[in-house]
Amino acid sequence: MAATVQGVGRTSRAPAPTRRQSIRDVAELAGVSVGTVSNVLNKPSLVAEETRRKVEAAIATLGFVRNGSARQLRAGTSHAVGAIVLDISNPFFTDVARGIEDRLAEDDHILILASSDESPERERRYLRLLEEQGVRGVLVSPAEDDLSPFDQARGRGTAVVLLDRTSPGATMCSVAVDDVRGGELAAAHLVSLGHRRIALMNGSTKIRQCADRRKGVRKALRAAGLQISSSLVEVTVSSLNAAGGEEGLNRLLDRSEPVTAVVCVNDLTALGVLRGLRQRGLSVPDDVSVVGYDDVEFAAVLSTPLTSIRQPRYQIGRAAADLLLAEARVRGRHRHEQVLFQPELVVRESSGPIQARDLGDAP
Repeated sequence: MAATVQGVGRTSRAPAPTRRQSIRDVAELAGVSVGTVSNVLNKPSLVAEETRRKVEAAIATLGFVRNGSARQLRAGTSHAVGAIVLDISNPFFTDVARGIEDRLAEDDHILILASSDESPERERRYLRLLEEQGVRGVLVSPAEDDLSPFDQARGRGTAVVLLDRTSPGATMCSVAVDDVRGGELAAAHLVSLGHRRIALMNGSTKIRQCADRRKGVRKALRAAGLQISSSLVEVTVSSLNAAGGEEGLNRLLDRSEPVTAVVCVNDLTALGVLRGLRQRGLSVPDDVSVVGYDDVEFAAVLSTPLTSIRQPRYQIGRAAADLLLAEARVRGRHRHEQVLFQPELVVRESSGPIQARDLGDAP
């Protein structure tokens, strides 16, 4: 519904914005040259203390803010860095973004954040827009395996670091978590509890994280001597969030393949699975165990705390920003680094030993 605004008394008009103060205005008020003001802003050690105080007082009086675009044109470098993630509404990427932002702030850089929504087309559009803005570099969690747009961006002089994704052939810097190991930990935990029919609620395997977690789950089942065809039921969700998880669970329960446990591609998907199970009258973990991935903050405070695979989210962001700043400084003479964190299984109440009853007997 559209909002209405009612005035009381006479109508007043907002004042028109004033002209932006220039470095010349500062120089005139301080009684110094433009070059002296420039030195105060950029090389204050070259200016006598008394003169510097006069210029700083003039800046404060006028509310002067330097023109970053003009400064960027003169210097040929930007203090902005772009990041394109799969979904900023996912708390995993929110925490990663905070790590990026904090590291950039230490070098007086600013973060421009965008979500691809798992769309390669949207991702490429944002990449183009960020390049047009002349950003120092781009951090990206790719929406698919094809990295050629980022190779091309690097060829045009934009530093690129892969975020939450390994670099094939080490052609770019990357910061990631060993997702094969993460998937393996999740499935091995359930197998150790006696589960022999496990569902994997996964995203598109065009997304490297989804492909690697699937690989890890299958690896654990084979290591336990189980046949993939009889022990694993795979469901591809429409989106990597709670709505996708709930919709995927409904499709799973409509099948004639009972399972006793579900491994989810991330905690948001697990949230949807937990919600869907509750609506079906099924108990966690008595009827079905659930394991998430990421161990975001809400995982520990759900009514049934979620077993999850922990990733060092904030550290991922900091490490990626650090690599990008290092690459941007040397401009082409950079030796690419691959940072790979190890995941950790965090066991909570959502996973438990297999019960006699399975989903096939559920009401």
